[in-house]
Amino acid sequence: MKKSDIKELPEYYDYYISLNEDIELADAFDKSLQQIEELDIEQLKRIGLKAYKEGKWSINKIIQHLADWERIWCYRTLISVRNEGTALTGLDHNIMADNCNADKLPIEQLLNELTLIRKATKALFDSFDQQILESDCSFNNNKMSTLAMGFNIIGHQIHHFGIIKEKYFPLGN
Repeated sequence: MKKSDIKELPEYYDYYISLNEDIELADAFDKSLQQIEELDIEQLKRIGLKAYKEGKWSINKIIQHLADWERIWCYRTLISVRNEGTALTGLDHNIMADNCNADKLPIEQLLNELTLIRKATKALFDSFDQQILESDCSFNNNKMSTLAMGFNIIGHQIHHFGIIKEKYFPLGN
């Protein structure tokens, strides 16, 4: 199914979903994996732990954030599609970033982790048929289709990779 097959865009998450092309979800996951592989590791190493502004995360923390939230969104999706019934509460990404050790890890390790998570996410979504993709995921007073959740996960990466290229890459020149 394609992004245009999403019947209703969820409020707030519509931004992330809109960053995707109107392509099949599996193709969007493949493209997102390619974008991880194409990141300039040497440029990321030159930037190191710098941030473009005080109070902003390092690239390491951004990559960890992507990995953490992808795991969370996959868990939320799985709980919903398996009709477990528990609506999960909200989480604070700043608290999670403050309590991670991403800045002590090499960027290659973080990107490898993100790649493995993305492959597992793709496998999960590849297992869903049209009925499941059209079913709703409910969490923290939000609701979106499983299909929208897939595009949301990918759009979240597109958003953060855009920030890295726009605001962080100039720091490594």
